[in-house]
Amino acid sequence: MSRRTETRPPRVAVLGAGSWGTTFGKVLADGGADVVMWARRPELAHEIQTGKRNTKYLPGINLPRSMSATADLSEAIAGAEQIYLSIPSQSLRENLKGLRPLLADAVGDAPIVSLMKGVEKRTGLRMSQVIEAELACDPGRIAVASGPNLALEIAQEQPTAAVISSISAETAESVARRARNGYFRTFVNADVIGTEFGGVLKNLIAVAIGIVDGVGYGENTKASIITRGLVEMTDFAVAQGAQPETLQGLAGLGDLIATCQSPLSRNNTAGRLLGQGYSFQDVVTQMQQTAEGLASVAPILQLARASRVEMPIVEQVKRVLDGAMNPREIAPHLTTDDDTPKGERTQHGQAGGGGALRRSFQRAFDQFRHGGRNAPGDRS
Repeated sequence: MSRRTETRPPRVAVLGAGSWGTTFGKVLADGGADVVMWARRPELAHEIQTGKRNTKYLPGINLPRSMSATADLSEAIAGAEQIYLSIPSQSLRENLKGLRPLLADAVGDAPIVSLMKGVEKRTGLRMSQVIEAELACDPGRIAVASGPNLALEIAQEQPTAAVISSISAETAESVARRARNGYFRTFVNADVIGTEFGGVLKNLIAVAIGIVDGVGYGENTKASIITRGLVEMTDFAVAQGAQPETLQGLAGLGDLIATCQSPLSRNNTAGRLLGQGYSFQDVVTQMQQTAEGLASVAPILQLARASRVEMPIVEQVKRVLDGAMNPREIAPHLTTDDDTPKGERTQHGQAGGGGALRRSFQRAFDQFRHGGRNAPGDRS
């Protein structure tokens, strides 16, 4: 009798054991991968390794047996077929300096996947640009993941979706196949710029929503800011080279809705504290995890001004952060140059006609109708 050969599960590494990194590790493990988490603090690595828990960042969640953890970076990436990065954006470059000499321990040209939603404050670079610069690797090897992904809900296995973006279709598809399971579905696109900026910009709008929520304003105010915020996001991203359709998909509209409406959102929470009268420094002190939107406001506005893109919502968020505006006075969606009635642009450079929102909801309907798969011809 011939013995049946057992295939070993693919080995992947997730660097960063906060709430999102650990959750994505669970997604990968539940999809059949052998996942090694890297945690900066040895005690956290020990808890994940021995107790299959991360009580600080994911309380009440049992982690799969196929997840292990280490505080040794070289051990984490040894033999990894894919490497996922979930590190605070402002410390990414420093961490990559330690990763670069170890990459030979990974399998060949293993894809490197950014799970981060921020821009580097000093340079304004997107995370994929920082990865490419510091690791000196082929940009086709880099992918980014984004979408309406609140960590705790996904860790609780509530159904959701994400988009995997890379300039290499092969890279995007290989990561999308690995990062999916019964409750987490992935789509692909080639618009890395739009996917990354969607994840960054929605954080800034979520801070604004948190501010007005903290002040005590109601749903009309929040709906107005979300709607005008999507236009602001699209204008900015397109000016940087993105496709407008990307901002109408999971990485834009989808993530915007989830982040703005949920108390689980760190950026929403940070904004709410600001609206309640806490200073910027008080908010930073109270937050146990990084709210990427707070660090991204200044570099995004610098890029916007260089591109001559108006961002009244983000401008007023910055004034609140700087202490130059009373949170109760925030009304960025009312800001216009004069009192002349203007056409309502619902997508980049166009007014009226239904536009972005109508097509976004139609796209979502089509995906549900096709059982969660992309509609024919739709790959984003």
